[in-house]
Parts: sequence; structure tokens; C-alpha cells
Amino acid sequence: MIAAFRKWIKDSETIAWARLQVLLGVVLGTLMALDPYLVSSVLPENWAPYWLLFSGILTELARRNRANLK
Repeated sequence: MIAAFRKWIKDSETIAWARLQVLLGVVLGTLMALDPYLVSSVLPENWAPYWLLFSGILTELARRNRANLK
């Protein structure tokens, strides 16, 4: 199972961090779409899930671009 996880993150901590950000963005976005009052006490701004999603995608693309230069 650990080998499959390492293969999924391509042995890169940066890609793991980016994918975690994307996952958190999707989960928070879904929670805010279904029931905004559920997380409104923790995350009062509506843009937080979208920022996590955008930041994660941007981080992963930057890391993959850097890996292709080697």
C-alpha cells in the first residue's frame, strides 16, 4: 500500500502537498455547497475552498514542469 501511495505521488513531497490541497479544496467546496452553515464558523469566507483547489493545481503543475526540465 505504501508503494502504491509513493507511486501515486510520484515520489515527490511537493506533489503530495499539492494533491492534499486539491483534496481539501474539493471537500470544503462540497461541504460549503451542501450546507454552508456547517463550516461557516470555521471558514467564514466563501473563497477558501476555491483557493485551496487553485493553489493545489498550480503547485502540482509547477512541480511537474520542473521535473520535465531535468
